Amino acid sequence: MKAGVVIFPGSNCDQDTIYTLSEIYRLQTVALWHKDTDLQGCDIIFLPGGFSYGDYLRSGAVARFSPIMESVIKYANTGGLLVGICNGFQVLCEAHLLPGALMRNIRQKFICKNVYIKAETNNSLFTSGTPLEKALKIPIAHAEGRYYTDEATLQSLQKNEQILFRYCDENARITEEANPNGSLANIAGICNAGRNIFGLMPHPERAADPALGNTDGCFIFDSIFSRVLA
Repeated sequence: MKAGVVIFPGSNCDQDTIYTLSEIYRLQTVALWHKDTDLQGCDIIFLPGGFSYGDYLRSGAVARFSPIMESVIKYANTGGLLVGICNGFQVLCEAHLLPGALMRNIRQKFICKNVYIKAETNNSLFTSGTPLEKALKIPIAHAEGRYYTDEATLQSLQKNEQILFRYCDENARITEEANPNGSLANIAGICNAGRNIFGLMPHPERAADPALGNTDGCFIFDSIFSRVLA
């Protein structure tokens, strides 16, 4: 399996993602520069975290128009596997590959800390191997991570099991206090209706190496790769 990681000016989690894919999961992994248009035959594409183009206008708003995104959008619209982490999630929403938007955190501050999230469904490639009763400890690092959408879209996401992760406490209870940024319905990650595009604000690539003392992010990567590589 070949994985691609798109690098925009301002990406700062690209090497974390490349390390996790190549060293932890031993995948052939290539860096895809934002000015290129060739996806190099990748089987899965990752849009990493960071501050693409300095987060000018809105987070992800400029990156959405990078030359490589035309190829990424075509790839995703034909069923290709696409994952956006943090800033990558913002880019996916700006490109209308995922519904909704990521707004400023409710307290208007940058947040960098470990939080807990829980999978809402196993009905997706990205959560297929994640226990629904388990709280995963995953870091966040964002100023614009408050997920928002209109009521009709929220109902559609719930009905179609497109809400894949919600913020919770260490006992997997979904509470207002466990919501770090004010996200609507504690939403931390969603997928598209076709279930091939996944965006989440927390950083599983920062919780995948035993040397860091936390491998809860591996539940997400294992879900993806165990099914694809089976």
